Amino acid sequence: MEHSLGQDSVPGFGSFDKSKVLDVRPLRRLVPVFPSASSNSSFSTPQGAAPFVCASPAGPFPPGVSPFFPFFISSESQRPLEQNLQTPSGIPNENQPFGFSNSISNAIPINSFRNPPPLSTVGVTPNQSTGTSNGGDTTPSRRITRSRVQPQPQRGVAEEEDGFSESVVDAENTRKVGRPKGKFQSQKRTRGGQDINVALPDVDIDAIVDNVLTSYTNTLRQTDGNKESVGYALMCYDLLRRKISQIEEMKEGIPGVSRTGRSDLRAGTLFMNKGIRTNAQKRIGTVPGVEVGDIFFFRMELCLVGLHAPTMGGIDYMGVKNSSEEEPLALSIVSSGGYEDHIQDGNELIYSGQGGNAGNDNRKDKEIKDQKLERGNLALEKSLHRGNDVRVIRGVKDVSNPTGKVYVYDGLYKIHESWVDKGKSGGNVFKYRLVRLPGQPEAFTVWKSIEQWKETNTTRVGLILPDLTSGAETCPVSLVNHVDGEKGPAHFTYIPSLKYSKPVNLTEPTAGCNCTGGCLPGNSNCPCIQKNGGYIPYTANGLLVNQKSLLHECGPSCACPPNCRNRVSQGGLKIRLEVFKTKDKGWGLRSWDPIRAGAFLCEYAGEALNVSGIEKLGDDRADDYSFDANRTCQPLGVLPGDSDETPNVPFPLLISANTAGNVARFMNHSCSPNVFWQPILRENKNESDLHVAFYAVGHIPPMTELTYDYGMIPHEKAYQRKKICLCGSIKCRSFFY
Repeated sequence: MEHSLGQDSVPGFGSFDKSKVLDVRPLRRLVPVFPSASSNSSFSTPQGAAPFVCASPAGPFPPGVSPFFPFFISSESQRPLEQNLQTPSGIPNENQPFGFSNSISNAIPINSFRNPPPLSTVGVTPNQSTGTSNGGDTTPSRRITRSRVQPQPQRGVAEEEDGFSESVVDAENTRKVGRPKGKFQSQKRTRGGQDINVALPDVDIDAIVDNVLTSYTNTLRQTDGNKESVGYALMCYDLLRRKISQIEEMKEGIPGVSRTGRSDLRAGTLFMNKGIRTNAQKRIGTVPGVEVGDIFFFRMELCLVGLHAPTMGGIDYMGVKNSSEEEPLALSIVSSGGYEDHIQDGNELIYSGQGGNAGNDNRKDKEIKDQKLERGNLALEKSLHRGNDVRVIRGVKDVSNPTGKVYVYDGLYKIHESWVDKGKSGGNVFKYRLVRLPGQPEAFTVWKSIEQWKETNTTRVGLILPDLTSGAETCPVSLVNHVDGEKGPAHFTYIPSLKYSKPVNLTEPTAGCNCTGGCLPGNSNCPCIQKNGGYIPYTANGLLVNQKSLLHECGPSCACPPNCRNRVSQGGLKIRLEVFKTKDKGWGLRSWDPIRAGAFLCEYAGEALNVSGIEKLGDDRADDYSFDANRTCQPLGVLPGDSDETPNVPFPLLISANTAGNVARFMNHSCSPNVFWQPILRENKNESDLHVAFYAVGHIPPMTELTYDYGMIPHEKAYQRKKICLCGSIKCRSFFY
């Protein structure tokens, strides 16, 4: 028997005919089942009460009724759920009846709202599906969190030493789908009130990672790495990270399209999940392939090469059996300013333990907590008594990025003593004194010396000139000799850029861009970007994404300002360089500053000659200070599977720096170089403004000699004299031209 219930009526026990219940659906289904438009409610309405109205979650809505979360799709819904507590309000549709002419939108499971997959990642526009519903994928999409967890290792989650976990983007959510490969999806964004068309590319990140995996599987998966495998893993990681950054930067300002998080964490997670790493087994002491003084710009890089496993924790340790029981021993520590460490001495370190509230937290109302002798702190205490070596990585300020860190591997230390002290917060803090083992190459002490040179360089031993450029560059270039009594190279005139004695006309005239505020990533209206395949070739911080056969930069015929992101090679020197006397290769070039992979170093300045220009110079010294852009060499700054074309120079370019040039004339040859050269064509109306610029292959520590491969000559020029190569590389060809 059916009852007619009032608004406040409560049915009695057994008052419903249970046989009438025909369709029972679980709550987690979350697809509301609404009655049809023509049906009437079986419930009576109390006299004077408002009529019961049903509205589809997709609309239309009567006056006073708003769409409700999660069926309201907006850019706000791209935020994490805890940041989106306010239910968006809709606009009532007063022109249609209250029926259900619109279809019900796809329901979204609650567990998928931890971090909805960005629309650009799946390659569709809002409210558009490709195979699976937008948001209907229940695959976890994790974000960076710091929450107390139990020590349960998970795939894609790095367990932290301080009791926190850092979750990063799941590799299963990184594949691009929805459009044919190689296509661009056009979007619009506004800058300064002007609409700009942005073409979002379809890039299969997983395919790139698979290419890396197949190209070097045997070497990368060895238990013990070597210099080659470590260098290859780091180079590919940073190339992928820069590629992801390039794609993500194109999404800025596009409504409904959000970025997928930090590129360093995403690239690292992809590599870790695919097993693209080396030295995966934890060990005490040195790590094969990692040298003292090596630098890293991301904590994930330390993990990929086996130097320090935790991506956030400062202490790495492992359990070691001691007779009948297992005890933790410290493997490595990272001292980067998060705690009250004393790091001024280059050979000694006072390291603070982890936990409590001993970090640099200056809040006055915080609770005083003592550190506990557990986990990493216990491991350091056990290592003190066991006497095992501990790797020390020091974090120093990145001069090119005020908020960034550079991590310097400072070698092996031993713990000499420990004690408990009162921290600034008032809690007890464990202190450990570590002393560097003798006989190791200098690392952190080099950084300390450079700091002193930057303050005053005049008293430095071996200094010949404080500025070789005589003010032609914004950054001075020192000239030093610690080897013999030579007072400098032969005289030449310093010029910061390439000079053309005669203009070279283009067969097809080109026009520059009209980006008055600077070129924007992905702007399909910018001809300079289109010539680079639809991308700005540099990241936001000026790093070259990858080596290209020919790179197009904005030039004199463009309307963009000098600080345009597509003019990186035109700003002169940005790092402190030094010309120094080598032991057996004449003069060389090195840097005071740490150099990031993909960073611009300098261009090759001099006088552009015609094809027969070098031969007319006549002497060997003139040939030593020349650059032949027609030579070929193996591409270095590219990911496996990318184009490996040799430089595509539009016309024969020979540069003589015999009588006039810049610091590039001092770069020596190496068969395993840390620098590569890139031909760059700048927009200059009807003239061909071709230049040669140099970029870092990988991260380069301070005071490391900068070298590039001089390349191989065509067979028809085999008459040129071979020179003995002294690079010392395991890949040395024994000669160069």
